[in-house]
Amino acid sequence: MIPWEKLDTTRIPGTDGELRLMRRGTEFSIMLGTNELMNSRLSGSEAALATLAAKKIESVKDPHLLIGGLGMGFTLRAALGVLNAKARIVVAELVPAVVVWARGPMAAIFGDSLNDPRVSIREMDVTEVIRSGRATFDAILLDVDNGPEGLTRQANDGLYDSGGLRAAHAALRPGGVLAVWSSGPNPAFAKRLRGAGFDVNEVNVRATGRGGGARHIIWIAVKV
Repeated sequence: MIPWEKLDTTRIPGTDGELRLMRRGTEFSIMLGTNELMNSRLSGSEAALATLAAKKIESVKDPHLLIGGLGMGFTLRAALGVLNAKARIVVAELVPAVVVWARGPMAAIFGDSLNDPRVSIREMDVTEVIRSGRATFDAILLDVDNGPEGLTRQANDGLYDSGGLRAAHAALRPGGVLAVWSSGPNPAFAKRLRGAGFDVNEVNVRATGRGGGARHIIWIAVKV
């Protein structure tokens, strides 16, 4: 078996945590300690985050989306594949090195997605982007820190607590969608979504997108 090779490491801003970019042949992995945050072979649920949200806003002629977390670009590429030419997508990525990896070692995975004229990348905390806008976005897609029960950064809890969800609600246009990826179920989070003014649907998806792999959760929360 081909051994894993460490390509780079980087600190997560505001923490002592260190991300590692690993490669084995054509396979990539981003690790935090012993935890694998993402793998280039497992893209199904991250892609579903985009396609499920896009389905809810398909009647919008010029949709404006915010994606929290670039990762390996699965959600971004899926969004580009289903949205029309008038769409605008803002990707907020806290860790600058992740953008460097996307344009460097993982360029073949990302293809032309980062150069698509519909896309703009902001190297900043997605929380700041959410709180800076009011009735700005048709959809906010969050794949940050393993979901509501995060691993990498305590400050990310502010995305998923009641105050963070109210801020997301305010940042959405009427009928807008907040889509949240999680590695597992979280009944308390679903309750907070409803308390923040969302109509909530919880969807179980597989990591591979082909009926295999771990079961992940996507909440599709519509502003009411």
